[in-house]
Amino acid sequence: MGKIRITQVRSRIKRPIDQKRTLDALGLRKMNQSVEVEATPQINGMVRKVQHLLNVEKL
Repeated sequence: MGKIRITQVRSRIKRPIDQKRTLDALGLRKMNQSVEVEATPQINGMVRKVQHLLNVEKL
């Protein structure tokens, strides 16, 4: 499995609590913040849940 870079590009304001918690679990707390994580099935599922708020790049 490779790594992916996840960047939050849209705000978490007025989003359901489960989406906010998913962003927290991914390690994203602010706009334009990026994290690099392993592309495991669990991470891919979390990314799919909030994909409308993120930008994802394969490394």
